[in-house]
Amino acid sequence: MTFNFELRQIATASMVLFAVIDILGSIPIIISLRKKVGHIQSEKASIVAACIMVAFLFLGEEILKLIGIDVNSFAVAGAFIIFFLAIEMILGITLYKDDEPDSASVVPIAFPLIAGAGTLTSLLSLRAEYYVENIIVAIIVNIIFVYAVLKSSVKLEKFLGKNGVNVIRKVFGVILLAIAVKLFATNINELFNK
Repeated sequence: MTFNFELRQIATASMVLFAVIDILGSIPIIISLRKKVGHIQSEKASIVAACIMVAFLFLGEEILKLIGIDVNSFAVAGAFIIFFLAIEMILGITLYKDDEPDSASVVPIAFPLIAGAGTLTSLLSLRAEYYVENIIVAIIVNIIFVYAVLKSSVKLEKFLGKNGVNVIRKVFGVILLAIAVKLFATNINELFNK
């Protein structure tokens, strides 16, 4: 069994997941949750989110086959979702957002805040283009970052300020937009070449 670790793929997949998960943009939601319930289970939420993401990475394709959809079609659909997420981040508008959860248990934080629809779609879209082991490393990198943010969300909000969080969101929005275009172009060609 050979592993195909590539730093470029790990870096790109990490950036895609970082931008889609948008944990820095979720700091206000995390803080309001902490105020409501007093404590957030950072470890539990991070571990459950990682398990959901890895499970979907391996089982997602099988689920798609079961309903008769190939990975390239799903990747094109994923490119559209990533595109709209990027537009939201760049323009500061809300096209779609789940209601703010009213408890800080694993369910609202691990799913859908961290491992939401956009994240799961992105994972399968990435799988169409990158080696699985590189995506798993990217998931681990992001989960470590998510855990750190959950643990220190109040300090981070004070340190970055509203403008700092906005700048980070816009920068990653542009990166996400470019990735969506590349993902679309690669997979649309695959669809037409079949």
